[in-house]
Amino acid sequence: MQPLKVALLGTGKVAIENYLPHLVKQSAIELGYYNRTLSKARQCADRFGGKVFESLTALADWDPDTVLVLTMETGRYEAALALLEHQPRRVFFEKPLCARLGQENVSEDDFYRGREILQAARASGTQTAMVFNYRFFEHSQRAQRILADRPFGQVLNVSGMVHYACWSHAIDLIHFLGGPLAQVSALSGPITHNWGGNNAQDVAAAFTLQNGASGTLIGTSSLAWKYPLFQLSFSYEGGRIQIEDLDGEMRVMDARGLDVETYRITADLSRWNQYHASFGKSLVAYLASIRNAAPPPVPGLAGLQELQVEAGIKRSIAQSRPVNLSKEFPLDL
Repeated sequence: MQPLKVALLGTGKVAIENYLPHLVKQSAIELGYYNRTLSKARQCADRFGGKVFESLTALADWDPDTVLVLTMETGRYEAALALLEHQPRRVFFEKPLCARLGQENVSEDDFYRGREILQAARASGTQTAMVFNYRFFEHSQRAQRILADRPFGQVLNVSGMVHYACWSHAIDLIHFLGGPLAQVSALSGPITHNWGGNNAQDVAAAFTLQNGASGTLIGTSSLAWKYPLFQLSFSYEGGRIQIEDLDGEMRVMDARGLDVETYRITADLSRWNQYHASFGKSLVAYLASIRNAAPPPVPGLAGLQELQVEAGIKRSIAQSRPVNLSKEFPLDL
């Protein structure tokens, strides 16, 4: 098997804790690193093996099969555009695609910056992908299989309560299991909660999907970490699926039967086992797509669609009106 060259742009905590432990377990992988602080890249190479590059030019000359962009979201816009000047073959982004003020404070400008990143990638012929590792939780995968195998039909409505730590993932799961959003109308409350060193307001959003389904979503940082960090409920023509937290229960109500199916992970696992394992699963799926010359399991477009929803929520709150996402924040890709 021909080794895959996998480069990491950004060698901080996310790379060390969530990616490299899984990458080193893969066969036929060569690792390369670039970080603005060269010593951090060297520390990764000493610990996990691989080559260190002193510039993006040198990394590009190595001709990696893919570059994992794992920088902080606050500086990802600049890092991504600098990388794309070298026309890499593939780029894989951490989430969110872009968030200048942090993931709990995505702005309209972040949507435009994210779109600029993907437009630059298209112009350079670079394939883009996103992590969105919550798609690879056991319950998310099971829900996808149920929707593929059973006559659940179209989604009718969606509801959710979400901690901001899971916010972008929850929006993506709505896209994954329900479909793209069409319109959003949102309000923010006067109460703020400190999270990640920033004050974040609670948000209540009502929305419609492109297929006409309706939904509601509450975002907050007030949920205690020892309790579920998110709850999502999807109602379909032929049943209902409810997903709770990283290790909570998943309930399936199939309209053809009389029982409620309940799925749990085994008692020896925790939410953090689920969380860390999901990175490995997402990486295995992504690397397999490269080897098989197939589309990535989560395209870069998914990252822009998530930012589109967040931008729409912010504009709706600011202007006290519904926002048509495709008209006011066109993807233009």
